[in-house]
Amino acid sequence: MSIIVVCKNCLQRFKVSDKFAGKQGPCPKCKTVIRVPRKDEEVKVHSAEETRKGPRGKSGDLVLEPIARESTELSMWVWGAIGGCVLLAFGVALFGRSMETESQMLLACIGVILLAPPLVIGGYWFLKNDELEPYRGWGLWLRTGICCAIYILCWAAYGYWVPAEWKDELWKWTFLGPLFAVVGAVTAFACYDLELSSGFFHFAFYAGVIALLGILMGIPVMGG
Repeated sequence: MSIIVVCKNCLQRFKVSDKFAGKQGPCPKCKTVIRVPRKDEEVKVHSAEETRKGPRGKSGDLVLEPIARESTELSMWVWGAIGGCVLLAFGVALFGRSMETESQMLLACIGVILLAPPLVIGGYWFLKNDELEPYRGWGLWLRTGICCAIYILCWAAYGYWVPAEWKDELWKWTFLGPLFAVVGAVTAFACYDLELSSGFFHFAFYAGVIALLGILMGIPVMGG
């Protein structure tokens, strides 16, 4: 019979006869004096498959129970509600084509505000990093509220503060486009810890849906 010994200095592992149990001697590799454990103190070496399941004690039993990861995906009901809100908004936009211009703008403002939460949350859950614990509860709603507010302000800045002559010529969007893209990407990054590239797509998803609704309603997007 033999005993497995591990040198605490060089971590070399070797076997010695059990007649040396409890005695001391030099390590064959680094010459550090080590003590040979008794048979009941012998370190049990587990297989790689056993080790992957978690740390084990001398008896071979798991010391820590592995924690099962909870599902972090939205249910089909939530995705259905988000999709239903968007489809309803498209229906209202088509109905709004026959309205007066002032009524259209009022309806557009209401739509931009009401659609922001489902679009922002849906975009976050689609683009989030699955390796990170997702935001939930009040933390999620607070971050969503801040993100929605900034996205709505971006829409208002484009609709009311950007001069009309800047919207009429596409080449000027080489200046406007990156400005809005950076604001949107940084907002998503700060609110949801998304990568900047994912943050850009998060903002582009919201802006694209809103722009499409404006086109369906007959509101000029590039100029007016």
